[in-house]
Amino acid sequence: MEGIGGDGASAASPLSQRGHDAWRMYQYYLDKTTPHAAYRWIGTLVIMAIYCLRIYYVQGFYVVSYGLGIYLLNLLIGFLSPLVDPELEVSDGPLLPTKGSDEFKPFIRRLPEFKFWYSMTKAFCIAFAMTFFSVLDVPVFWPILLCYWIVLFVLTMRHQIAHMIKYKYIPFDIRKQKYTGKKASASSSRSRGD
Repeated sequence: MEGIGGDGASAASPLSQRGHDAWRMYQYYLDKTTPHAAYRWIGTLVIMAIYCLRIYYVQGFYVVSYGLGIYLLNLLIGFLSPLVDPELEVSDGPLLPTKGSDEFKPFIRRLPEFKFWYSMTKAFCIAFAMTFFSVLDVPVFWPILLCYWIVLFVLTMRHQIAHMIKYKYIPFDIRKQKYTGKKASASSSRSRGD
């Protein structure tokens, strides 16, 4: 009886070892893409275009696309939200400044850019794979789903933008911030005639 358990364990070991090696190789290449944000997003746009062409070609899978849209909206909210929401949590850590005299604190996202990209790309790949199973092609009137998603998007973004305005944060770094304190004092001395 002892030999049976030993043979089963040794037979599963090479299979689990190969799975572990494949996962390490996948993680290695995923880590190598981290500094190349523009190329990652271009790749995601290509995957997104392939998915859209697939949906257009088969003229179906609108429920899958609707679910994908809801998931992407959820990811976008996480990407635009701060890590510590002042409305929900009282924290000892860094908070968003609420007044102009408050100390500058960098914006820390609830969902970092890399995880946002990775989850979005993975979602498109899974949705693409789902289009090959006819059982998931539920017949629906797609304009209603599209209208409902647009209304949901507008309401959600309106709430998110109101939150950004209330707590005075911008989740995007458009350019490097510059200190203009010296220029303001120099221009005021010129206006006085000094």
